[in-house]
Order: sequence, then structure tokens, then C-alpha cells
Amino acid sequence: MQQEIRYDDRIVRQFLIAMVLWAGVAFLVGIWVALQLANWKFNFDLEWFTFGRLRPLHTNAAIFAFAGNAIFAGIYYSTQRLLKTRMASDFLSQFHFWGWQLIIVAAALTLPLGITQSKEYAELEWPIDIAITIVWVVFGVNLFWTIARRREKHLYVAIWFYIATVITVALLHVVNSIEIPVGLFKSYPIWAGIQDALVQWWYGHNAVAFFLTTPFLGLMYYFMPKAAQRPVYSYRLSIVHFWALVFIYIWSGPHHLLNSAMPDWAQTLGMIFSLMLWAPSWGGMINGLLTLRGAWDKLRTDPVIKFLVGSVTFYGMSTFEGPILSIKSVNALAHFNDWIIAHVHGGALGWNGFLSFGMLYYLLPRLWNTQLYSKKLAEYHFWFGLLGILIYYISMWSAGITQGLMWMAINDQGQLIYPDFVETVNRIIPLYWVRVIGGTLYMIGFLIMVYNMIKTIQNRGTLEDEKAMVPTFVSLEPSPQESTHRRLEGLGTAFSVLVFIAVFVGSVISIYPVLNIHRYVPVTVSVEPYSPLELLGRDIYIKEGCYVCHSQMVRHLDFDVIRFGNPSKVEESMYDRPFQWGSKRTGPDLARVGKKYPDLWHYRHMINPRDIVTDSLMPSYPWLAEKKAEYDQLPKRLRVMKSLGVPYSEETVEKATEIARKDAQAIAQSLRDQGVTDDNLAEKEIIPLIAYLQALGHKVKGNPNVSLSK
Repeated sequence: MQQEIRYDDRIVRQFLIAMVLWAGVAFLVGIWVALQLANWKFNFDLEWFTFGRLRPLHTNAAIFAFAGNAIFAGIYYSTQRLLKTRMASDFLSQFHFWGWQLIIVAAALTLPLGITQSKEYAELEWPIDIAITIVWVVFGVNLFWTIARRREKHLYVAIWFYIATVITVALLHVVNSIEIPVGLFKSYPIWAGIQDALVQWWYGHNAVAFFLTTPFLGLMYYFMPKAAQRPVYSYRLSIVHFWALVFIYIWSGPHHLLNSAMPDWAQTLGMIFSLMLWAPSWGGMINGLLTLRGAWDKLRTDPVIKFLVGSVTFYGMSTFEGPILSIKSVNALAHFNDWIIAHVHGGALGWNGFLSFGMLYYLLPRLWNTQLYSKKLAEYHFWFGLLGILIYYISMWSAGITQGLMWMAINDQGQLIYPDFVETVNRIIPLYWVRVIGGTLYMIGFLIMVYNMIKTIQNRGTLEDEKAMVPTFVSLEPSPQESTHRRLEGLGTAFSVLVFIAVFVGSVISIYPVLNIHRYVPVTVSVEPYSPLELLGRDIYIKEGCYVCHSQMVRHLDFDVIRFGNPSKVEESMYDRPFQWGSKRTGPDLARVGKKYPDLWHYRHMINPRDIVTDSLMPSYPWLAEKKAEYDQLPKRLRVMKSLGVPYSEETVEKATEIARKDAQAIAQSLRDQGVTDDNLAEKEIIPLIAYLQALGHKVKGNPNVSLSK
């Protein structure tokens, strides 16, 4: 027997509209930060408008606002139809939607204000982390409850990827976000140094894997066959693709830390599993493209197919390039420069962006009961978008390789051919302008889509939830005639447990050995924790987003050592919460900057970098000499650090404010002796920041390969 049901299409429309709104924000901020790198004047000397504040806003808007809403729109639409049931709870669906939008708004408000943890793709502070956890649990409950109420015995391929997404993102977020609050908008992670680095990139790489890859693969497995009106090319290939991807991806995070102070075994592990990813990733790409067999004529006439084919092609390109970049010798050239930026945006704009747009063009007529206003405009969108991506990618690929080769260039006397770091940046500024052109073309294509969408919605018919006839009852009992995996597809709980085991095993083996930092620190070495003033300066450094452009990790590479000093050791960052090894060098590495320049140099450099380095692209930070430092917060901050194992004495904790102010007066007096006229300078944020910068490279005692102290 059958019964009539109605799917919840309202929630899909809501997420789709939110996707478009936030995409506009992400793209606009992206173009603006690209302008800031091409010309420092676009920072406008505004505290909340610097590159260091806006760049995390751009990445969060692109990943969690644009891509996140796209994922949820596609999942809510396809899940109901694949399981032949309405979502289990309309209330939970709406809670998920509005909760997610509030989280995005909170991110948009806090990041420009400098409220950040400085962890890539996980910058949001602890109250927002808690909100993310709650909303994600609500989403997961709704999804698994719907799976339990399904009127379809077997779980289709797309549902497998949705299950993996929900389980793994929850694990990643919770483990990476364990932190101790020291105020409403400030916390310190429990992880430190190499712990934090490995946990962060276990999270960061797998945020790409399980937020920007697995859910989009699920959408590909649903919308590609639907648009082509053809079945998936290979069911068996789908099985291999899914399980190999879920198991292998989770091990690959350490490839973001190659040639660093990370133990060699972890680097090798990450590299090997990254290379292994090539096979399942391309298996998925082939499965997607060959689904179009017999329907290639639609590629010329159907914009939905164009976008979907373009997206899967970019997925193939990104998953070809990723394993190559994880080879140590290639990574030595590419890491810290714009080749990585090219790689990331090829995947984000091509794979995630094009698939989202293809899904939107597919859903628009169906959700608003009308015809797409203009296929021709959709075609224009595709070609503007494709041209924008190619210009963006090629310009950044060229910039990255150019800068990387300049960094590596050493003459016969063992000297750097380009010793001036600024020269290696200025050489690629023309390519930064080309990137702006590429991003603008992509934005123009997006605006064409917005116009097309508005005109389509204006011509809408009566908005009704889609009706469907579904079985009244479906037995979920496995049949002995079915294959093992086919039976597993009918066992939602068992399937989910196996997914959890697959990601949990790799996670534990990758992370557990580095949880005891002291095993990697020689017994003859002692590390002095940051003084109260230096710790406050470090927090200001993080607030201003300095980590976005500067690394604090001298790699074990000849050209890095010649340029910056002795290679970084594990013990140097063992009390760093969060770690600051960095992921991009728009400015030089700072691991050895301490005592390299006098205090006045740092003061002038922060107020107006052009006073020190004529061609500097760095923003000016005049407010640092105007805003008061939060000295009164120091006892609480040191107490939390002490509870996490940093060896502060009880006296230092209790007198932290007094100690910091005394040290600040010494630096301020030095600056006044050199002509700085502010009598209240010791109270300003620039003093703790100078103290922190002067401490870098001078906290390790007993290891001559690290300490630069006389």
C-alpha cells in the first residue's frame, strides 16, 4: 500500500537563498583582500578593516556561509527524495537554519573586531564554538531520525557521504575546539606547540575533506544522475570510492607541516596517505563524468550539466595537484606561497562553487514552480566564472612558483640571490592585480546568476511542497540473497558505526603519539615561558591577524636557514597556545626576529611600515599606540596557562599585572629616550607587542641551535 506525503521544500528554499546572499559577501570580501595585497592603501588604516582581520572573514564566509548553506540546501532536498519521507522534524530543520545563520552573523561581527583563535578555518571563539556544536547536533539528529523513518530500504550513495560528513565534522570540531575560556571572547586551547599544530591540521585538512568534499560528492552523486537522467556509472566504483576516501583522508593532515619541526614519522605518514588519496579521488571523478555516457549532447544545451561537469573536472584537477604538493621536495617550493592559494581556490571556486551553481539552476524551477528565466544568462555565468577561475588560478600559480624559486635561489658562494624578502613580494605584485581581475570576472558571473534567479522567482507559480506517493511500510530486514555491502546499506546504525571507526582509527594513530610533547624535548633543554607582558603582546599579535602573513617556523631547508636563521625546534613552541607556525609568508618568518632590531624599529614599523621598508605591503597599525592594553586581564590568563602546564610560579600569576606594567615602563622609557613623545606610552598595546616580538627566538635555554641570546 502507498500513501501521499509532502516534502519540506521550504527549508530548501531558505538555505538556497542564504547560500546566494552569503556567497555575495564571501566573493566581495575576497576581491577586497586581493586588492589589499596588491596595494596596502586598501586597508584604509582602519582597525577593523585590515587584511589580517578580513582574510579570516573571507575564508569563513566562503566555507561555512556559502558552501555550508549550499550543502544543507542540497542535503535537505535530496535526502527526503532518496529516503522517500519528509524530514523527521520541521522544528529541527528551522532551528538548524536560523541557528546556522546566527553563527555566520556572529562570525561576521567578531572576526573584524579581532576576536579570533588564529586557527585556520577554526578562528571563532568559544561561545560560537559551542553554538556550532549545538546546531550541528540538531542537524545530525534530524538527519539520522529521518534515516530511521525512511520508506526506502537501501541507503543510496549520496546518503553515505552525508553520514560521513555529519559524523566526522562533529569529531573534528569537538577535538580541535577544546579550549579554556579566560573571558567572554578569549580562550586558550588545551593543545600546545606540535600538539596544536598536528590537531589543527588534522582538523584543517579534514575540514576540506569532510565539509568541502564528502558532502559535495554526495550532491554530485544525486544531482549528476538527475540532471543527465542516467544512472550512476558504477555502483562498485561508488563503494570503493567512498570507503577508501573516508579511511585515507583522515590520515593526511601532517602534509601541511612538511619540512617543519614536526617529527619525521608524522610528516612521512601524511605524505604517504596523501599520495594514496589520488586513486579514490580520481575514482569518484571518473564515476561522475562517466555517468554522462550517452548524454554528452546535453553538455552543449543544458547549463546545469555544464556547471556539474566543470565542477567535477576541477575536483579532478585539485585532487591531482594535492598529492603532488604533499611530496616533500615539491612542498619545499610551494609551501608558504601563492601556489597553495591557487590550489585552494581552484577547488573552492571550481569544485564547490560550480557544483553549487549547477545545483541552484537545477532547483530553481522546481522549488519555485516555474521555468528558468534565461538559459542564455546561465551560459554567460558559466563562461565568466570559468574565465575568472582560470585567470585567478594561473596568476597565483605563476606568483607562487616565481616567489618559491626566488626564495630557493642560492649562488655558488652559498649566498641568497634575493636576500631582500620584500623584493620577492614586489616581483609578483602585477600578478596580484591579475588575480583581482580573475576574481572580478567570477563575481560578474555570480551577479548575472543573481539577476537570473530574481527574475525566475518573480515569475514563480504557486509555492507548494512537492507531493509523492511512498510505501506505507518498508521492511528494513536484510535479505540473505544480497551482497554484504548491499545488506549494510539497509543497516543505518551499523553503517554509521563503521564510518566512525574508519575516521577514528586514523585520527588516534596520527595524533596520540604527539600528546606528550616532552618526549621530543631534550632533557638538557629548558624553556622559559612568556613573561606576562610578552603573553599579552602575543594575544595582541593574534588579535591583529599577524599570523595570516607571517610564519614562525624556520624549516629544515638550506634557503630557509640562510635567510632566517637556525631551523625551528619542537621545544620553541611547547608553551604556545595556539601555535603560530603559519601557513603563508606575505611577510618574512619571525621565529628569529627577537633582538634583531631595536624597540624603536618595531615601534615605527607598526605605526607606518613604509618608514622602515619603503616598498612594504604591510598595513599600518596606528591604533596600537592609542588603545590601552588589557593589563588587568593578565592574572586570569596566566592562571589558565598554569593550569594547562605552563610553569608559572604562583607569585608570577598573582603579580602578573604589576610585573607587566614594570616591564612596559622599561620599554616605554627606551622609546622616549629615542624621541617618542607619548608620556602614557606604557599603557598602550604597542608596548606588549614589541615585548613579544623581541622575545621570539630567545626563550630556549641549553640548546645553542635554537637560542640566539648572547
